[in-house]
Parts: sequence; C-alpha cells; structure tokens
Amino acid sequence: MSETIEVRRFESPDDKLDMKSAGGISIVNTRIGNTGMHAIFEPGWTWEKDEKPLLGSPDTCPMHHTGYCISGNLVVRMVETDVETRITTGDFFEIPPGHDAYVEGAERVELILFAATEHSHQGQDGEAD
Repeated sequence: MSETIEVRRFESPDDKLDMKSAGGISIVNTRIGNTGMHAIFEPGWTWEKDEKPLLGSPDTCPMHHTGYCISGNLVVRMVETDVETRITTGDFFEIPPGHDAYVEGAERVELILFAATEHSHQGQDGEAD
C-alpha cells in the first residue's frame, strides 16, 4: 500500500454526468479505484427524465449508492416493492440497485456518494486482502 496521501477535488473531476439545467454528477477516482461523486439535482429533477437516458435507459437504476445528503429532499422508490424513502439533509444512506428517485420541493438536492473498489476486500487489520 502506498505511503502517499492522495487528494482529489470535485472541481477537477475524472468524469462528469451533465444533466444540463437539472444538475449533474462530478466523479473522481483514486489510484486504488475508490470513487467519490458530488451530485447536484435541481428542483424538478427525476431519475426517469434526467439520468436514465444518460445510463442507456435501464428499467431502474442499476447502481448501489452509499452517501451523505448535504441538502434538500430526495425521494427514492424501490421499483419492485413501490416503497418510497425520503433522504434529507444530514442523512447517511445505502440504496440498493432497482430504484428510481426524484427531488421533492423547491430546494436543490446535494449529495456526496462513495463507491469502494469492486475487487478490494478489507481485512480486520484494514489492509486489502
């Protein structure tokens, strides 16, 4: 494991999902493959209308999300069960694949999302196995 601290900024992303006036997601990746995302969804944003077409139009969002809500109200619906959950300012959350979502109210939603490397498992000592 490297002894060098790595710092990344969302202002200089590795990739960006541009949803025009509806918002966007800035994506940064670390050397070992962890991903951080800064998502901004404006009032009126829906996964169906604004993000689904950028992902190739899957039936539901295929991604697992772990994150923290900085501001706003996001309603996430598990499509198979039709159960809705509100994510609001200060919430730390886990969302499984198979959902859609929309911004509720007049305030923009701002989230920080995290994704660990897919092939890295942490042992008890904190080192990758």
